[in-house]
Amino acid sequence: MATLLRSKLSNVATTVSHKSQAKMSGMFARMGFQAATDEEAVGFAHCDDLDMEHRQGLQMDILKSEGSEEGGEPPLEGDIHYQRDGTGPLPPSGSKEACSELSGQGKPKITAWEAGWNVTNAIQGMFVLGLPYAILHGGYLGLFLIIFAAVVCCYTGKILIACLYEENEDGEIVRVRDSYVDIANACCAPRFPTLGGRIVNVAQIIELVMTCILYVVVSGNLMYNSFPNLPVSQKSWSIIATAVLLPCAFLKNLKAVSKFSLLCTLAHFVINILVIAYCLSRARDWAWDKVKFYIDVKKFPISIGIIVFSYTSQIFLPSLEGNMQNPKEFHCMMNWTHIAACILKGLFALVAYLTWADETKEVITDNLPSTIRAVVNIFLVAKALLSYPLPFFAAVEVLERSLFQDGNRAFFPNCYGGDGRLKSWGLTLRCALVVFTLLMAIYVPHFALLMGLTGSLTGAGLCFLLPSLFHLKLLWRKLLWHHVFFDVAIFVIGGICSVSGFIHSLEGLIEAFRTNAED
Repeated sequence: MATLLRSKLSNVATTVSHKSQAKMSGMFARMGFQAATDEEAVGFAHCDDLDMEHRQGLQMDILKSEGSEEGGEPPLEGDIHYQRDGTGPLPPSGSKEACSELSGQGKPKITAWEAGWNVTNAIQGMFVLGLPYAILHGGYLGLFLIIFAAVVCCYTGKILIACLYEENEDGEIVRVRDSYVDIANACCAPRFPTLGGRIVNVAQIIELVMTCILYVVVSGNLMYNSFPNLPVSQKSWSIIATAVLLPCAFLKNLKAVSKFSLLCTLAHFVINILVIAYCLSRARDWAWDKVKFYIDVKKFPISIGIIVFSYTSQIFLPSLEGNMQNPKEFHCMMNWTHIAACILKGLFALVAYLTWADETKEVITDNLPSTIRAVVNIFLVAKALLSYPLPFFAAVEVLERSLFQDGNRAFFPNCYGGDGRLKSWGLTLRCALVVFTLLMAIYVPHFALLMGLTGSLTGAGLCFLLPSLFHLKLLWRKLLWHHVFFDVAIFVIGGICSVSGFIHSLEGLIEAFRTNAED
């Protein structure tokens, strides 16, 4: 009787907590905070909310099978409380569908406009500051690639969502998968049912960690160029930035930092407008003759990676589409967001390059006059530091889920104790990840090279190669000939660009690493 009473009281407390969180989520949804709320890595922050039901569903299935083997007592009816490490009682059904239904209660759906706002945040982030540098080495072909990448990423986003659906026995199109990982696993089944998911997770972790490194690099670079007269090197500024970011290792959720996302994004749009306004004020001096029709063979492949990286959003689109009030509006939303991104990115890159021509730097704000540069760069540094926790926490979630919390399939012991608290050695690993991003930023402080490498490796893979391959594998019998042609063409072109950009970016990074090591 006492056990039953404690169970009911626990349920009441959990219900009240869920209701309060639902009210807060609804408020943030109306303000534009629903789903992804940051730029490049914003979609991966769904590991905390949108992907939670997938993670918990897997834990419930594993625990149910373990409980049945041991012959344990069934949970009390109605007791759906569980802890993060999965040690709590199971729901009555113990199925993923039941867990998803329970976790979806009270979670507000988002409109097409709110979904578009999140996609815009993902593809219009602060890394567009590197696009003028891509025009420097690509000329008009660089502008063409900005348009081409928008068209291709819009198309691959749509076909990726199409892979979530299948036709049932009644001829109805139903959603049978929930995430990018589910799609990858379905393509590799039945021989290797988890291989595809592991590949996607590795690509996801690489992109998230590289994004964190880029935030540290850009913070050190901006501060150094804002105060060149101070006896502080770029490496020292990066160390200072990392010291500020070290508390990220103690994060339990993203509620504390998500409140700043909208403000950061709006501030970034204001900064872009200021840069464009300054460039327009010097329109009479624009160097149209400097825009080339030929390319720099050695450095242009790096520009490809920069452009592709600025459009990465595919990894979180399944979660976003699943949380829309009307999923049928997804295609229309993808169209206008990528058209707007294409126009804004093209104009920003061209106008900035015309203003500074051959003097264009890796981060375009470094070209601004010192009086304006310091103010703009300080705002950008603040935005970078506030954006860092999102990809960092998402990377930690993926690592913990894959290596420490995957039931009997985990490679290492659970990093959480029985009370759901993070163990000391787990906290040490989080701190080590922060320090790793610092070391990479110190030894390879090259924004364009790192951005090009990431875009060529994981960006092209997640945005070009895998969606087209999965589309052909899962739906090839129902595809029209032009869809097959587009998928094959995107896979081939994306593969060539990815390999070329990766090789050139890697060569540049190795050379930079050797130079820094000698110094």
